Amino acid sequence: MLIRFSFIGDGLSHVAFGAMAVAAVVGLTNEMLIVMPVTVVCAVLLLKSGQNAKIKGDASVAMISVGALAIGYRLMNLFPTSSNVSADVCSTLFGSTSILTLTGTEVWLCVGLSVAVVMIFVLFYNKIFAVTFDENFANATGTNADLYNFMIAVVIAVVIVLAMNLVGSLLISALIIFPALSAMRVFKNFKSVTVCSAVISLLCAVFGILASIIWGTPVGPTIIVADIIAFACFYIVGKIKRR
Repeated sequence: MLIRFSFIGDGLSHVAFGAMAVAAVVGLTNEMLIVMPVTVVCAVLLLKSGQNAKIKGDASVAMISVGALAIGYRLMNLFPTSSNVSADVCSTLFGSTSILTLTGTEVWLCVGLSVAVVMIFVLFYNKIFAVTFDENFANATGTNADLYNFMIAVVIAVVIVLAMNLVGSLLISALIIFPALSAMRVFKNFKSVTVCSAVISLLCAVFGILASIIWGTPVGPTIIVADIIAFACFYIVGKIKRR
């Protein structure tokens, strides 16, 4: 599971971009009505297609993500919602220029679903651990691997949709990849990596937001820069620790 879907975050972010383009074309004021269900459905489709012997996980991710990105950009050009299509596309791909562009509803939705994600992970930690590293063993012990794979895919889809307005569809995968890679430079067991990556992600988001406010930089790229700095620090610490 971990290997086959290493780029699922990147693929789903592109799917969300295509769904946002469709929502803009049909004139929906609340894009979540289309973006959330479409992204969740595509997460499930990626899960199912990735189990097909003819189309492996990363190949299906590439097919869906590139296709959604191309369709979304084409729709925004064919049915522009403003006079500056390039600015609209740039904002969708790279996120908002300021955290103040988020609405109160979006903020509370992020808080509520963040708590839900943490609770799911705490309650089903052992099952998620088993399915992530050895799906065959999980099935052999009586665990419904398909159910937990589905749960993981849905959680990733929800996280991506919530963070897209702030970070953008091209950068959202970095929020998933960098904290985990940083933690893996120092820690080796699953629980330590998970807890450390969550702390890194939170701290980088806070420092990135504060830095964007102080220096007037786009908030999404600034958070990613903070993640890159954290990765460099953990890489050095990991080298020192191994020596």
